[in-house]
Amino acid sequence: MSCSENTNATAGDPLEALDDAVAAAAFRRLVRHLRHRHDAQNIELMGLAGFCRNCLADWIVEAGARYDKSGAREVIHGMAAADWKARFQSEATPEQLERMAESMKKN
Repeated sequence: MSCSENTNATAGDPLEALDDAVAAAAFRRLVRHLRHRHDAQNIELMGLAGFCRNCLADWIVEAGARYDKSGAREVIHGMAAADWKARFQSEATPEQLERMAESMKKN
């Protein structure tokens, strides 16, 4: 599973003018929401939106966070990724995997 490479950043995009503190607060709220909604499986997020919790972890590393992959996932999951996976992740169905593959083509 690979995260989106398409950032759609363009000159003059109002998102780029958003205050960093506001953007950080919104990001933290998104992460806390995902921590609360364990029923929102990563495979479902990938199938619908082309990103998941693991992508968010990759993105914070790419943005300059000083974590390795495991540490970044712990930041996003609120626990070790292996623990989160054991507690909350269900086996992906063939249909979910197919939706994810189709969704990823749009990235």
